Amino acid sequence: MFKRFAKSAFAARLAAFIIGAYLRLVIATMRWTPAGREHFDAAEQAGKGVIVAFWHGRMMMMPRLCQETHRQVFMLISVNRDGEIIAKAVRSFDVKFIRGSAANPKKPTKNKGGASAVAQILAALADGNVVGVTPDGPRGPGEKLQLGVIKLAQMSGAPILPTGISVAWGRKLSTWDRFLFAAPFSRGFYVAGPPIWVGPENDAETLESTRRKVENALASVTRTADSLAGRKDAEPPQS
Repeated sequence: MFKRFAKSAFAARLAAFIIGAYLRLVIATMRWTPAGREHFDAAEQAGKGVIVAFWHGRMMMMPRLCQETHRQVFMLISVNRDGEIIAKAVRSFDVKFIRGSAANPKKPTKNKGGASAVAQILAALADGNVVGVTPDGPRGPGEKLQLGVIKLAQMSGAPILPTGISVAWGRKLSTWDRFLFAAPFSRGFYVAGPPIWVGPENDAETLESTRRKVENALASVTRTADSLAGRKDAEPPQS
């Protein structure tokens, strides 16, 4: 009976309501300190859309993006039930969602809307909007950048803005992405790094070099945000 209830439409609506209410409480009561605002401005002034990249484990603070820009913010989420709950939970924030997921190599015949999602992302960027992506999602490994965001930057010509988000009060969960569960009335830190433009070269060596560059930049701004927040569980520098 419990399993049937958990899978019901009512349970999904209830979960979305609870998550949304908690997010509104956290965002409303948190004192935010931005850093690297000049990098965000530089990316926006380039005349194109902006790809804002942050780790999947910091997704809870995603609505904060709307307060950092006057442009429309889009976010890529999966087409599954969890994605639907997230979309309903944050509908009170000014975020538009693009539904789709990367293909699962174990289920190559299962269509998760990846091609449609790419087309929508490119259209949003062409219109000068901000698109938030979690380049280690949706399945991980956590904090390891996948090539998808590099390909999006190549196709769109938009810069990648590495972004670190952290909070002073909150707990990292024992999930694959080490999800940071923020607490209300905390201090939040939003750190942007220099925008990264990706060239058209498609050879494996260049793509891997660019992937490492973006991954290291994203790791760096995340460590900076954690350090500013005074978190004891901040990750050590990568070698």
